Amino acid sequence: MKRSKKTLLFLITLFLAALSSGELFGGAKAQTASSALAAQIRNQGFDCDQPQKSTRDAKLSKPDYDVWVLTCKNATYRIGRYPDLPAKVEKLQ
Repeated sequence: MKRSKKTLLFLITLFLAALSSGELFGGAKAQTASSALAAQIRNQGFDCDQPQKSTRDAKLSKPDYDVWVLTCKNATYRIGRYPDLPAKVEKLQ
């Protein structure tokens, strides 16, 4: 039950981020990996102003564990993600 609440909260956060940026309605660009990752780490208390790019780290990623490097205007983060769990976030810059 606890995981499903976290998953629901994450999905609501993604929906609100897409809605506020105009990505859901009005034919704007689809939700990107960068904006989804930024929404997740913001939900966990990290600052990510204007996500600029995200790159999957194939060397550190494993089955059911993806590692991404997210570049925001104010910082760069390494994000490790297991399905349905909070991300492991490390600030790089």
